[in-house]
Amino acid sequence: MKAEAALRDLVAELDRCIEELGQARERAGELLDERRTGHSWTEIVSGESRPLVVERISTVLAALAGAGSAWRREQALALQSENVSINRIAAMFGVTRQRISALLRERGDEGPSVEL
Repeated sequence: MKAEAALRDLVAELDRCIEELGQARERAGELLDERRTGHSWTEIVSGESRPLVVERISTVLAALAGAGSAWRREQALALQSENVSINRIAAMFGVTRQRISALLRERGDEGPSVEL
């Protein structure tokens, strides 16, 4: 079932993001320590190894947006396949019926997909 696969993908992405944010949190603490010892922001940022804290956060946000969007779309399709109306799906998701219609069309625009 595609919705279940999308949910599994979301869970895996959440796990990756938790790990990534843990590393970002650890590094941010180190940056605070450097600042407390008198280092300038220029010294701190110039000496910071990649990925920077801000890069880690940006990566996490993009990854969650993609996985969350796929899950939302597949969940809407699963509900529609259970004969739930677009209006009811919109109410469940807390969005407009137009947004649900757009979500359902997005999948249609991708063409048929094959579950492996």
